[in-house]
Amino acid sequence: QVQLVESGGGLVQPGGSLRLSCAASVRGSLFNVNNMGWFRQAPGKQREWVANIHRDGITNYRDFVQGRFTISRDNAKNTVYLQMNSLKPEETAVYYCNANIWERLAGVNDYWGQGTQVTVSS
Repeated sequence: QVQLVESGGGLVQPGGSLRLSCAASVRGSLFNVNNMGWFRQAPGKQREWVANIHRDGITNYRDFVQGRFTISRDNAKNTVYLQMNSLKPEETAVYYCNANIWERLAGVNDYWGQGTQVTVSS
């Protein structure tokens, strides 16, 4: 009974910024949201990893977003954010949130959001 809800996508000009959010809703009182991350999938291409953040705040980035994107999270809200700056047209894609969650009754599983469209175009 887990749902990931993303928001914040849209149309932005090259060089612009967007901030994505993803909130994890978990039914039950005994759970931990472990690693959270962002992936993206451009038309005709495979889904690719962008960044992730551990529960303790340790972050990892793909080299092509290093220095431009910042991932963060609010553990109290089970929410992960992706601040994207200096966006490029080739970064037009559907961005997906991913979360690794332990639940007392279900064990550890990976979950995906529905995706949010980011379009970088003038």
